[in-house]
Amino acid sequence: MNAELERRWQLERWIAVIRLIAVSWALVEIVLVTDFSSERYETAAWIMTGVLAAGALLFLLVSRLAVPRGYQRAVCFAGLLFDTAVIWSYALVFTLDSGAPTIRALLFFPVLEAALRYGLLGGVLLPVAQIPVLVAIEWWRSDHFEPSEFRFQSVIVPFGLQLAVGAVVGWLVKRLEQETSVAHDRAAEAEVLRDQLGHRVDLLDATNRCARALGSSLEIEEAFGAFIRELRGAIRFDRTAIVLVDDGSARVIAAAGAAAETVFPPGTQRPVAGSVLDEVTNRGQTVYREDMVDVRYPEEEDFVELGLRCRLAAPLFVGPRSVGMISLVRKEPRSFTTDEIEFVSLLGRFLGGTVQNIRAYEAERATVEELRRLSALRADFVALVSHELKSPITAVIGSAKTLQDRWRELTPEQRDSFLTLIDHETNRLADLVTDVLDMSRIESGQFSYSFGDVDLGELVQQSAAAAASAQDEVKVTPLVHRPLPLVRGDRDRLRQVLGNLLDNAVKYSPAGGEVEVEALAENGRISVEVRDRGPGIASEHYALIFEKFGRVRGEHAKPGTGLGLFIARSIAEAHGGSLEVRPREGEGTAFALELPVERL
Repeated sequence: MNAELERRWQLERWIAVIRLIAVSWALVEIVLVTDFSSERYETAAWIMTGVLAAGALLFLLVSRLAVPRGYQRAVCFAGLLFDTAVIWSYALVFTLDSGAPTIRALLFFPVLEAALRYGLLGGVLLPVAQIPVLVAIEWWRSDHFEPSEFRFQSVIVPFGLQLAVGAVVGWLVKRLEQETSVAHDRAAEAEVLRDQLGHRVDLLDATNRCARALGSSLEIEEAFGAFIRELRGAIRFDRTAIVLVDDGSARVIAAAGAAAETVFPPGTQRPVAGSVLDEVTNRGQTVYREDMVDVRYPEEEDFVELGLRCRLAAPLFVGPRSVGMISLVRKEPRSFTTDEIEFVSLLGRFLGGTVQNIRAYEAERATVEELRRLSALRADFVALVSHELKSPITAVIGSAKTLQDRWRELTPEQRDSFLTLIDHETNRLADLVTDVLDMSRIESGQFSYSFGDVDLGELVQQSAAAAASAQDEVKVTPLVHRPLPLVRGDRDRLRQVLGNLLDNAVKYSPAGGEVEVEALAENGRISVEVRDRGPGIASEHYALIFEKFGRVRGEHAKPGTGLGLFIARSIAEAHGGSLEVRPREGEGTAFALELPVERL
């Protein structure tokens, strides 16, 4: 409707110019062409020309003004009435003056104008409205000019011609309006499609930039930093994270934004079951949480506490399989638009392969680093074992050779000293071989246990007494807080653990020092803590000392294979317990063995 009204208003401006041209034509007709038979007809012609000129100027001015749409229709209709009235007046004046029938051709102009303005309806109605004018002109002619009879064909033929012309022009105008409307609709549709295509292109360009940024490096921190810079330029967020399904758990591989270092930081692992990741990966569809105040998933409580209300989680696809999600969170509820949801969903399809490649690279690099570390440890172990074997073997061979060559020359005391040395070094060799065999059995899963009820308090006292009797430089004090419940375990293996901890404590204690071994029951577990006053262990070495061949180097280092604590922790874990090192104020180290009271 607005398009049709705009067309009529443009037509009104064009007709306003035609009126001014018609004024010039009327002046030429009056001044140069027509010889009026009476002064009154000439006066009437001049009056009509003046009215035409005034109306032409008025309508030209109005057509150039910003007329409200509600009045434009009225102006157009008034213009048609004005033009029709002027032409009728000219037709009557010139007919009354000369009786010339050719003047009736002027009556075609209102018909054409009506057809142009109102289509078929105007082209049909105006010829009908002009029938009285045709009748009046013919009646006047027959009354004052020859031939004197009233000729009906002078009315019917012009009416038929006007009706035909009006109908044809009106139909053409109507057809033109329809074609114009169709063209406008197609143009509007093309514009919409163009905008949609442009939006799609922008969307694909933004996702491509983000994907390229994430794939710019196989180093996760560098790649994610570049990705975040591109993502911030494409969509607003207060927090974002990439989470993958890793062996049945949800692992955060990258996070940025609000509390990214404290709440679910990179490396965090949580159960998949019940989380939004579970729904995203199972359904393979984007999940939009308009407001997380109504908590639906466990992790949403932490987000709400941070003031984050709105969340968008899109799946990461590798082929047809969903391997994780990208999550964007905002403070404002219901703040993601349809276009943003579409963008993040498309981004998830682009990022899946890249994230998978980064994860595979990280896993391979970790494997390579672990293999390098193990290779270095094995090399150290070979050198260490060679040294550890060489020392006692040299001592045994030297003592045996001395006894063999100089048996009669040696006093009984000297013989006993050499035999004692041989016994001690042989035991060292046996312990070394035992540790290596135990490590091998633990790794192959063939380390055997014989479980029964064990009085750990008694075992602590026996182990402390054995450690004290084996040397006379360090005092070993057992502190057993009875009653202690029995534990289900392998007595010999637990004795091996306690003996290893006490031997280490004695070895690293200064002469005249004291080692305490304390056992007590608390919170359904029995805790045994071995404390010494040696040089202590730096916190950065806590993990190292429990690894195979793990030994702390430095001025306080002692000979050993680095297998004792690895074996001790493996035995503790096989009993459902744990073995940890605890920091102590001042000098010294404390190892804590904890075992469950419940039967296995």
